[in-house]
Amino acid sequence: MKFGINFQLQTPKPLDADQWHEEDELRIYHEALEQIEFADKLGYDYVFITEHHFLEEYCHSSAPEVFLAAAAARTKNIRLGHGIVQMPPKQNHPARVAERIAALDLVSRGRVEFGTGEGATTTEIGGFHTVHEEKKQAWEEATRECLRMMTTVPYPGYEGKYFSMPERNVIPKPLQKPHPPVWVASSRSETVMLAARLGIGALGVGFETPEDTVERVTRYWELIRSCRRPIGAAVNPGLIAGGNMFCARTDEEAVKKGLSGAQFFGFVFGWMHGHNTYGRDNVYREFRKRADAEDSAEAREAATDLEPEDESAKVLYRMGRRGMFIGSPQFIRDNIRQYEAAHLDILNLFSQCGDRKHEDIMESLELFAKEVMPEFKERHHLHQKWREQQLDELKFPVNSSI
Repeated sequence: MKFGINFQLQTPKPLDADQWHEEDELRIYHEALEQIEFADKLGYDYVFITEHHFLEEYCHSSAPEVFLAAAAARTKNIRLGHGIVQMPPKQNHPARVAERIAALDLVSRGRVEFGTGEGATTTEIGGFHTVHEEKKQAWEEATRECLRMMTTVPYPGYEGKYFSMPERNVIPKPLQKPHPPVWVASSRSETVMLAARLGIGALGVGFETPEDTVERVTRYWELIRSCRRPIGAAVNPGLIAGGNMFCARTDEEAVKKGLSGAQFFGFVFGWMHGHNTYGRDNVYREFRKRADAEDSAEAREAATDLEPEDESAKVLYRMGRRGMFIGSPQFIRDNIRQYEAAHLDILNLFSQCGDRKHEDIMESLELFAKEVMPEFKERHHLHQKWREQQLDELKFPVNSSI
């Protein structure tokens, strides 16, 4: 198994003001860059940073290509993942995406992971006049053509439903051939299976359990082996699962320092789906009012209702809980072994979120790297042998960093 860290660049508003202090966003950006530089030195394999727009406090990462370029200059080995680029053409024109991905691949000397997706809420996709019911089809059309732009000389042009473009030679071309490994954000099982049918990796963002992973891995590999028309010029077989991580010497310390950040993650995500008072809410203040009404973080965790059946509601529920990676090294190791047994490829961990302190995040990253990761890295060759058995039946070239 390999390990990544994921960033939303969450920036809660201060309790004492209705807007951010002048340097709040500056601080979050540069703390995150320090965390990535440190993670690179500690041996983490990937960093993924998302793209969202207008989602205040939840995600201030609206230009991930700029942030990843800065991360590339400060790191040597860690893979630089878009997790994800929003592909509907009204949000990002496919030619501009192809240019940016290729440029980042050159700047980073071939370390880019090309995560793709549709965008989430009405707040953001509506800001670009993308029609919600059409965003999945727009994603597929734009992603397919974007990959053609990276690999054909010249690009012959395209007349489609969601965008059109005349013949041009889209430059530069990426260093990785035929193009960087491709992923799609997958919070629902149906998207995981779509990824397999299109020959790309499933970038899990649904806070997947080991049981989810077992089911998805089995079906995913069945489908990708039967892929007949991949979306790109090479396939990227792989599954990523995500979770909220905070590692400390004891479970009690981890919950004390890390659970509030996870709970804010879930709270602000839910808030985005029910409010449209742009620029006028203080979500963190509302979160603290409700949180402080409970006796303790443990009480808030225990008081949560049973997990819902609906997949979208399930993601929101899991997002705000302790989950399987907030605890001592032993607690986390025991849980990760279940994902390893399910043949998960990459575990992607949300570390910077909510009101967690930078120094605590750095200590958590270090403790996890030194006391959790080593045993799984030592056994990664066994996972690679298992993958080789699955890859034997694929019918297309493979371009994967796993």
